[in-house]
Amino acid sequence: HYFRVCFLDPFQGTVLANYAFKELGARTAYCLAELGNDYDVGLCHYFQQAFEAMGGMVISDTFPTGNSDFTSYLSNATAIGAEVFFCPVSIAYSSQIISQAAGQNVSYPILGSDTLDNNKVAEAAKGTNVKVIITTFYQEGVNADFDAAIKAWIDSDATAKTNNGGDNKLSAVTVMGYDAYCVALEAIKTADSADPAAVLAALPNATWEGITGSISFNDIGDANRDSAVVKKCNTETADWDFVTVAKVS
Repeated sequence: HYFRVCFLDPFQGTVLANYAFKELGARTAYCLAELGNDYDVGLCHYFQQAFEAMGGMVISDTFPTGNSDFTSYLSNATAIGAEVFFCPVSIAYSSQIISQAAGQNVSYPILGSDTLDNNKVAEAAKGTNVKVIITTFYQEGVNADFDAAIKAWIDSDATAKTNNGGDNKLSAVTVMGYDAYCVALEAIKTADSADPAAVLAALPNATWEGITGSISFNDIGDANRDSAVVKKCNTETADWDFVTVAKVS
């Protein structure tokens, strides 16, 4: 059994495609995924599906695990006249892509999923002209009390601070982890027991007004979600700036 509080690939891929087509005015997109990585490939598939359904054109490509030179992929995107470059890849890969995109002085924005919502990725874009836009679960500053409390905890624990990239900036996955923990607590409270079977019986009906939004589950344990936060990297400060909340019915 599993219960997960994050939104899923079909939803996030569609949100990004809608934003690229409707808000950025893109009609040609280049998608890049790590070969064999189900997360990357899946998101690119759903992005392409939604983007083409609106009338856009997508060129999809993959790179081998361990690759560190993305210049040819960036050049390919430029050659086809791509207006967005979608790469829902890991922090390490996306940081390299952004740095190399800056070296090529690309004009198209780089789109990413929640995996890019990390201060290391923002640091890679700092001081460049690369536009980085992502979808994610939370924007720092939305809940000031929560932000202050978890930042105080990060600052008080050297290991936590190191694991957070050396500062106390909040990534959305940290906040999502907090909400997941609270959902589990709600199930335990409802079950009035820590017995695994009792908690499992309580989880399908567990609800939580979380930091990342209202959380409940569908009949297979996935979260009922209809919105994602869109934000862009501030290349002067290496912070993430809120853009909008995107919804898909």
